[in-house]
Amino acid sequence: MLEHSHNPDEIAARFAKSRERSNLRDVIYGAIDGAVTTFAIVAGVIGAELSVKVIIALGIANVLADGFSMAAGNYSGTKAELDDARRLREIEDRHIRLAPDGERAELREILSQKGLEGDVLDAAVEAIAADRKNWIDMMLVDEYGLSPVDPHPMRAARATFFAFLVAGLIPLLPFVFAIDRAFEWSIAATGLTFFAVGAMKSVWSLASWWR
Repeated sequence: MLEHSHNPDEIAARFAKSRERSNLRDVIYGAIDGAVTTFAIVAGVIGAELSVKVIIALGIANVLADGFSMAAGNYSGTKAELDDARRLREIEDRHIRLAPDGERAELREILSQKGLEGDVLDAAVEAIAADRKNWIDMMLVDEYGLSPVDPHPMRAARATFFAFLVAGLIPLLPFVFAIDRAFEWSIAATGLTFFAVGAMKSVWSLASWWR
């Protein structure tokens, strides 16, 4: 069964939608780190034979502080990536303006490396060069290796924080609800969290959900 239709109208509608970068990496990163760091605190407090109130207090403090820290770090890193892409876009725009022949030569080389030649290559160069935005987009992808879709810093930060928050609270739940043998339940819940994250990842992977 195919993942989408190849009906001409549906193809046009699908490609007309604005493309957005997936936040899967941010979610997985935040969820795994959240579960690990909180469970480490739980294990440390249990080892020190401190009270359940201390476990809950330190766990919640960790979830909020580390979650914010990770989100802020991801925001800064993604923003730097976006700023760099904008800088390179301005460079390419200036080069096209000041040295169009040189940029056409680069475009021709890119297309020739994709297997185009002869009249087809000439026509492709002219067609792409006629639209400056598409021309710059191709140069950013093929010359600099950038993604064709710009990152969204705030969306990446939110995904990291909420994934960290949700997964980070899971090791605390047995203590919050005062379940008997809470530490053993916390171990099991943390393990299930890792399994769930891996199973979720399989939706975007060729691997089976249990791998």
